[in-house]
Amino acid sequence: MPMKSILELVPISLEEANAFVSQHHRHHDPVVGHKFSIAVSIGDRICGVIIVGRPVSRMLDNGTTPEVTRCCADSTTHVCSKLYRAAWRVCENLGYKRLITYTLPEGGGASLRGAGFKLIGESGGGSWSRKTRPRVDTHPMQSKLCWEMAV
Repeated sequence: MPMKSILELVPISLEEANAFVSQHHRHHDPVVGHKFSIAVSIGDRICGVIIVGRPVSRMLDNGTTPEVTRCCADSTTHVCSKLYRAAWRVCENLGYKRLITYTLPEGGGASLRGAGFKLIGESGGGSWSRKTRPRVDTHPMQSKLCWEMAV
């Protein structure tokens, strides 16, 4: 009789989480910093990671709102929902009042809805490059959907 696959939450360093993102994320590179990262494993195999940091938009960086900057999984089912829910539990226990993240419209959002997040609207998208601070855009620049979990 085959053994059941049990999804287990495990701590992971930013370096290890970024290595997973480099290998598995469809359209984003690793991140520079974080507040914390969590992984999901089945036995010794990492199936997914979530990286939570300060909000990318400085307008949202109020001290009580972190942002999921990366959520990435292999093809194992239910991994992203488990990661989103675990990230919220950590945030809530640390005293944060709100957790946000963004998805591309074609993403669907089933994992977020399954974890209890609410769709709150659309974000403008576009380039971060400005005359005074030129940047090379390597991320998708279309509008994104903003999701939140709040107390």
